Amino acid sequence: MAISTKPLSGMRDFLPADVARRNYVVGIVRQVYERYGFVPLETPALESLDVLLGKYGEDEKLIYRVLHRGEELQRVLASPPQRGLDADALSDQALRYDLTVPLARVLAQYGDLPRYFKRYQIQPVWRADRPGKGRFREFYQCDVDVTGTEAAIAEAEVCAAGCEVLDRLGFRDYTFALNHRELLRSLIRSAGIETGREGSALQAIDKLDKIGKDAVLDELGGRGVDRSAGERLLALIDRPEDESNDTRLSDLREGLVDDAGRAAVDRLEEILGLLRATPVGSHVRIMPKLARGLGYYTGAIFEIAAAGLGSSIGGGGRYDELVGIFGKRRVPAVGLSLGLERILVIMTEQGMFPDLGVGPQVMLCWLDVDRSDVLRVAHRLRAQGLRVEVFPEPAKLGKQMQYADTPGVAAPWCAIVGASELANGEVALKHMASGDQAAVAIDAVAEAIARR
Repeated sequence: MAISTKPLSGMRDFLPADVARRNYVVGIVRQVYERYGFVPLETPALESLDVLLGKYGEDEKLIYRVLHRGEELQRVLASPPQRGLDADALSDQALRYDLTVPLARVLAQYGDLPRYFKRYQIQPVWRADRPGKGRFREFYQCDVDVTGTEAAIAEAEVCAAGCEVLDRLGFRDYTFALNHRELLRSLIRSAGIETGREGSALQAIDKLDKIGKDAVLDELGGRGVDRSAGERLLALIDRPEDESNDTRLSDLREGLVDDAGRAAVDRLEEILGLLRATPVGSHVRIMPKLARGLGYYTGAIFEIAAAGLGSSIGGGGRYDELVGIFGKRRVPAVGLSLGLERILVIMTEQGMFPDLGVGPQVMLCWLDVDRSDVLRVAHRLRAQGLRVEVFPEPAKLGKQMQYADTPGVAAPWCAIVGASELANGEVALKHMASGDQAAVAIDAVAEAIARR
């Protein structure tokens, strides 16, 4: 039986052009993040299940668990616990689900980090999700976080950094949705939904844009929420599209029944004022129906949606209690994550990439000369900043030039070296598209290409 060579579902191979596009985006992300004073961090792909569990709400089922290894696995299989072999018995580690919980573990582990730790992290995460457009089981996140302060300027900094990345990449038509977890809880209470069902209501609301009002009402009913209370809640959170941010906050304040919700509105007004001084200003929208399903958010939450993709390309929020879960100290924190894969999908579909120069600029072809001399010429060309591929085998010149013109190589220039060219310190430089050819001094090839 033949072995399938296709990648696993939700996983991908990245061919040279794919890698060039990814490197281009990551390069801009890294450059912008560092300009904001964020420093790099990397964490292991594997984390203890104790670190990951209890942080992601219903999405915890998407964590990729890793079986015990070697003798430990054999021991468990030989002596199953009384309850039988379940996931907890068979595993104690998992692939990281996001980059935020590993950051919280790092903050709890290392006491000598700066008080205001500004980190960025660009690494893959894994989720046992259903693959779809821009949705994969292995994908990269590009995170920025500020820890150690509750000041609203931290929200403004992470949001501005993320939006400046998008601006630099050429995005124009995107929306930055802003909400507050405590405002949402207060709206749930104002609708008459009992406190014990807040978590269930949040999880249902998080699906509003995906499944619509009727389906959310049905789901709320299935979670024990009275339909009339669900309708009141949707009336509070689903606002007219053309309503201004200031009007929206004012109307929300009037519909609240407690001081906690009003304090959340005050915080949103403060953040909104700061964002107007940043690249986020023209894109931000107060969005009371924004829920974000992860269980660790405690304050402001945000999400970025771009035209042409049915899901978000970034999101985040404040999580002041997450580090304290690890039992050492409370560290307030806020962060934003950009989804590399979804950004790439949109940029590829809309032709937003510049010419990234994949492959050689020059194919070095050779006839009747020593291979060591060919490599010396190649070195001199590369020293001029050119991308040079050497044809590896003795062959007729026509065959070498034909290869230079094949898809996946497509070198725009051929530099031909024979005995006479070598003796004169020259190459015969041929422009493949036009067929023009001229003798050029070896150390002047880059200049000749630039002139062309």
